[in-house]
Parts: sequence; structure tokens; C-alpha cells
Amino acid sequence: MKLLLTSGGVTNSSIRDALIRLLGKPISESRALFIPTAQWGQPACTPETVWASTADRWPDQPGLPGMGWQSVGVLELTALPSIPEDRWVPWVRDADVLLVDGGEAVYLAHWLRQSGLADLLPSLPDLVWVGVSAGSMVMTPRIGRAFVDWQPDGTDETLGVVDFSIFPHLDYPGWTQNTLEAAHRWAAQLPGPAYAIDEQTAISVRDGDVEVISEGQWEHFPR
Repeated sequence: MKLLLTSGGVTNSSIRDALIRLLGKPISESRALFIPTAQWGQPACTPETVWASTADRWPDQPGLPGMGWQSVGVLELTALPSIPEDRWVPWVRDADVLLVDGGEAVYLAHWLRQSGLADLLPSLPDLVWVGVSAGSMVMTPRIGRAFVDWQPDGTDETLGVVDFSIFPHLDYPGWTQNTLEAAHRWAAQLPGPAYAIDEQTAISVRDGDVEVISEGQWEHFPR
């Protein structure tokens, strides 16, 4: 599996070009599945926000479903345990890309495991995972206590597909808790390396090679 881990999605031409390189073909020839599941675990999200993301109706904010895919469908992870695997697994195998929305990363990790999708992913080397915020953080080993909203007294551990953590929405307008100083404090509490990335930045991971693609601001916190 190939990863494009973003804070705010495909927000500029550099990130879009990186996505096309990972796909190995044009977006217009690629089949996508959109996963909104993480929003249900985030107290700030609502049925209206889930609809806005799925329908690509956020005002003045480009979304993933409306990028011009050959086809795009919705894959709701909380539904998968209630239907046979031989129904939904072919949907995933036929997809070129999973578009994984933001919300709450630990909740998303829980449903990736419960649904069986986490176990399936290693068998799909050509599949591209495009994460937004929590959809990116879920691929890391830890998200840090500051980002745990679903079960505040529970774990901050996620899937650990990559060996670094991600602090998203760096210096986002009006979000005073997402400053670079806050990112430094967050990173100091983690046992491994980490990145802080803004809305114009993404991290590409392919065959173990990590590349930062940015037209904005980011910082690496090595260990």
C-alpha cells in the first residue's frame, strides 16, 4: 500500500502531482472509495459535517470526492462487520485509492480493525491511501494525548503502519492550540519521530521511502 498523508487534503498542485505519481495513472482513470468513519468518533462532527465531506460541499474548501475520479463510492467501516466479506472485499480490491476523512484517529483505528479492513490492507500493494487529518494520523503508532477525543482515558495508539507521528493543521487560522510551540510540546511526549504539517503539506510513503511534499510550513522532530 502507498500512502499520501495530508492535513487538509489535496490542496495544491504539488500534492496533486504526488498523488498522480502514486496512482501511476490519471485521477480520471482511477476508482475511489471515500471513508467518512472517523467523523463519528469526533465530538465536533455532526451528520451535517459527514454529508458536507461526502458530497464535497464545504464552502471554499476543496474536498477529495469531487476531484474528478472515474468513480467514487462510500465505504462506511461501521457497517462492514454486519455484511459478508465476499460482498465488500471486492469493492476494496477493485479500488485504486481510499480517501480517508478526518475526525478521531483512535476511533478510526478501532473500526479499521473491527471491520477487517486493517488485515486486508497489507495484501494490496498497489492501493493508494489518501488520509486527511485523522485519516493520516491513524497510520502512525501514536497520536499523542492532546488528540484523543473518543475515549479520553483510553489509548492514543493507532495502527503503526509508519514509524512517525503527525501533528496536523499546523498554524491553522483561529486554532490557537495548533501552534508550532504546541507541536514541540506534543512531540516531546512521544517516543518516536514526528512531523508537524500545515494544510499545504503532505507526506508521501512508498516502499518505505518518506518524502515531504509542501507549498507551506512543516517541521520534523527526529528521535
